[in-house]
Amino acid sequence: MRSHIHQTVPNPSLLTIDEALRQAHAHWVAGQAAQAETLCRRVLAVEAGQPDALHLLGLMAYAYGRLPEALDLLRQACASPRAKAACASDCAELCRQQGLLEEGEAAARRAVTQSPHLMAAWNNLGIILQEMGHYAESRVCLEKVHAHEPHNAEVLNNLANTCLRAGEATQAERYWREALALKPDAAKPHSNLAKLLGERGQYEEALHHGRCAIDRDPSLADAYVNLAAIETERKRFPEALAWLDALLAVHANHAVALAARALVLEELERLDEALASAQRAVAVRPDNTEAQYALGRVLQALGRPMEALAAYEQAATRPGTKAEDAWAARAVLFMEQGEKVRAQETFEHALALFPHSIKLWYSRADLTTFRADDPILTRMQAVFDEEDADLLPKDRMALHFALGKAYLDTGDSARAFWHLDRGNAQKRATFAYDADATSRTMAEIAETVSAAFLARHRGQGFPSTRPVFVVGMPRSGTTLTEQILASHHAVHGAGELIHLQQILSEIPGYPQAIQEAGAETLRAWGAAYCDRIASLAPAARHVVDKMPANFLHAGVIHAILPGARIIHVRRDPVDTCLSCYTKLFSGEQRFSYDQTELGRFYQDYERVMAHWRAVLPPTCLLEVDYEEIVADLEGQARRMLAFLDLDWDPACLNFQKTPRRVRTASVNQVREPLYKRAIGRWRPHQAQLRPLLAALGREEAE
Repeated sequence: MRSHIHQTVPNPSLLTIDEALRQAHAHWVAGQAAQAETLCRRVLAVEAGQPDALHLLGLMAYAYGRLPEALDLLRQACASPRAKAACASDCAELCRQQGLLEEGEAAARRAVTQSPHLMAAWNNLGIILQEMGHYAESRVCLEKVHAHEPHNAEVLNNLANTCLRAGEATQAERYWREALALKPDAAKPHSNLAKLLGERGQYEEALHHGRCAIDRDPSLADAYVNLAAIETERKRFPEALAWLDALLAVHANHAVALAARALVLEELERLDEALASAQRAVAVRPDNTEAQYALGRVLQALGRPMEALAAYEQAATRPGTKAEDAWAARAVLFMEQGEKVRAQETFEHALALFPHSIKLWYSRADLTTFRADDPILTRMQAVFDEEDADLLPKDRMALHFALGKAYLDTGDSARAFWHLDRGNAQKRATFAYDADATSRTMAEIAETVSAAFLARHRGQGFPSTRPVFVVGMPRSGTTLTEQILASHHAVHGAGELIHLQQILSEIPGYPQAIQEAGAETLRAWGAAYCDRIASLAPAARHVVDKMPANFLHAGVIHAILPGARIIHVRRDPVDTCLSCYTKLFSGEQRFSYDQTELGRFYQDYERVMAHWRAVLPPTCLLEVDYEEIVADLEGQARRMLAFLDLDWDPACLNFQKTPRRVRTASVNQVREPLYKRAIGRWRPHQAQLRPLLAALGREEAE
């Protein structure tokens, strides 16, 4: 017997459930949501749990942005043995959107089993498997859909996403461009192509596609996130924040955008804001790997390693796109904390999961002193030599640096520089750098902050003796020096702070404008710096800022902070420059990726330091040599502590055991006792260093 319901309309009539559901669908398609919902509710009043009514109500809730309610309704519908495959397919997609990938996979598999010809279900299963990292199976599903619907741009977009995550970037690009050829107004392929091109360093074309995506669909959240990622890659952090804030103004609880915003704020060292954004992302989506990864990064930057590890654990062990990054971050955190064995174990475990992860190989190489027969070197070289490896340019570049470092360790100079020269050339091609302009800037600062200027403003800055600046060329021993000082009970090593550079960048017309500054202005600039370091270890007598590039502003430091001490670390010029040339820096060291430009920068640096040596008082500036520290650690440590008016602390002699976070390219070196093997390291490589030696004025063999 067929069930009937009564519809309350003029001239009431009896409807079957099937007729009521057909009318409900018709109302919904016509935009008459209230009538559609009324009919569905009446069906459920007659037959509780009727799956088609629940399914339609779920789709309506989803359309109005009520995702939890929509998923609950679809779950109820799927519980019925009479639920159609389309219901399970839609349930799978809602699970995916809420991060419930395992439940979504089960629902999608139920749908394709129930109806093997339902392409929407295969598509949803393919996307879920993609997000779970099961790329081969994802591709099988999506290629099945593509074969059935060859002109479906959305399917091509999904297939491209899987190819990219599987390391097949070239094929991914082909699919996205094919999708755009079929449907030029499709926003998602534009957005995803923007992301890929940004990772390749093709920034202008990437930005074009990202903007095209937003023009075509202003509500496409991924496009804003991808544009922010492109700007972040270019170190244009305010622009990145602008894209993320535009998205969050509309979708305040978008977890991925909140996570991305946290990472940008962390780069800007606005750590309190970064933490708030990351915590909000996790509160919104606790299962989201990007939110957990961002929280880990910020906690790591705040010096809260145990909490950071817990967040990375969440990100590393859940399905999602950040698991690989989370494993790498865990290993690097152990490196920074001086736990070398745990770092090595973590790298090995991660590489077993992600054997082609270049970021893992690159970081792993930095932790290793290689032998010629080292199996790790063999494995890295095998990844590089794979004929069908479709590496992104930035990954190939990082692998060049890793292999260059490895072959330097083994003494194979020719093979080392074959990789280093190519890696540096690739990096140099990604940015503009004007060596002439750099020389002029250095000369201008030295000329502006003259002996007469300093004499005129002597003692007028902010009267604090707390700041200590360790300056010099990168890779000259600044991290070692900071580590020795930070081992003293009264000293806090803060790492490479950007506070001084931020303050100076906010001065219109710097450096010439400083000539017009009076005592009040100088004191305000100094006070601003001290305010920014006030919360760093409040009980410490001294806070060490180890930003090497502050050498350029040593005179300004003395003018605005006359009680601050500056320790200039020197090292053999060729050893210093070689060490720079072997590093793919995370920060801006644009002078470092061409031997001639590197040598020229070193010459400019020496001229600036010669100027500061002549005009700064000995109570302000102390110069120490890396080679002297290695030869006489205690003598040089006592000399530096006396300069800071500190009593002797024997902990300074065991600096490698000091439990503190070290986040520079020298993290591994300062976790070992002093060694002499880095002195004169350049000599076996003279033939490969001719451009550098010429730029340094040392063409003759030594």
